[in-house]
Amino acid sequence: MTLTALVAFSGTALAFHCPADMKKIDAALDKKPTLSTEQMGEVKKLRTDGEALHKAGKHQESVDTLAKAMKILGI
Repeated sequence: MTLTALVAFSGTALAFHCPADMKKIDAALDKKPTLSTEQMGEVKKLRTDGEALHKAGKHQESVDTLAKAMKILGI
């Protein structure tokens, strides 16, 4: 596989990873996790920011941002 194809595939894979992470976060939030008000606000901000980054085509940044939210949620 050429480097160009590998880079293109990586970007595509990340593009599909973002919605899956958003669904995991949404499912965890639906279960009303025990978080402080500050943590809940941070998770919601990270979720919103992650979706915005995904829509902007910044998939690695989106994955990284959503991972922070998932860490707070323990998923």
